[in-house]
Amino acid sequence: MQYTLYRIAKTLSLVLLCSIGLIACNGDQDTKRLQITGSSTIAPLLLELAQQYETNHPDVRIDVQTGGSARGIADSRQGLADIGMVSRALKPSESDLTPHPIARDGIAIILHKDNSLSELSRQQIIDIYTGKIKNWRQLSGKDETIAVVSKADGRSTLELFLSYFNLNSSDIQAHAIIGDNEHAIKTVLANKAAIAYVSIGTAEYNASTGVAIKLLANDGIVASTENVANGSFPLARSLNLVTRGEPSTLAQSFIDFSQSPQAHSAIKRQYFVPL
Repeated sequence: MQYTLYRIAKTLSLVLLCSIGLIACNGDQDTKRLQITGSSTIAPLLLELAQQYETNHPDVRIDVQTGGSARGIADSRQGLADIGMVSRALKPSESDLTPHPIARDGIAIILHKDNSLSELSRQQIIDIYTGKIKNWRQLSGKDETIAVVSKADGRSTLELFLSYFNLNSSDIQAHAIIGDNEHAIKTVLANKAAIAYVSIGTAEYNASTGVAIKLLANDGIVASTENVANGSFPLARSLNLVTRGEPSTLAQSFIDFSQSPQAHSAIKRQYFVPL
């Protein structure tokens, strides 16, 4: 009798604890989960889309982690992520993965807002990043040593930058090697003589909120999401979700949502271009 009463009391205690959320119960076991890793350019957009998706699907939890496009590729291949984020087109050597494009973006050269220059030619950018131009005075700017900021290996922004300017990683004479776009922007804010390259979407968003940076025109073409959308800005890229093999039903559902008109408002809020 005492044992029976003990079991009843224990059961009632578990029900009470479950109801007030103090322990994980059967509801948590039924939660569906998605692991997404990769590009820091795409991550803020994916976080917003993930929140929207979770609101519409209360039984789903989506974990979004950054680490660069290289991580998105590697984690997808190794099964560590259900979906990878890759902010460039896939290479021929990555044909084992399937791209699912969700938006377009460009890469902008940025300076501190107080820098007097508003445009650099293609050759001037090459000369700055290869160490041939070392002082802003050589470009009719202030007598200040240029602080060259570049991206770490594995970042798709670096790969696109090198490809567009026909450079090798070993050609770059950088004073600072950084990871994500926000780190690049903070480095420019901390050093008014710095130059960096980042996502146009990220740069436009920061500039619109009063952050003291400017986006430079590229050979006369303004760096803007509008020019990425109309195809006139030359340094543009596709933002992709990638999977290996057939995605799970849940992964496919989230990809479909990310590619749907429902996602366009979030894409525009992040200053990217909807497809």
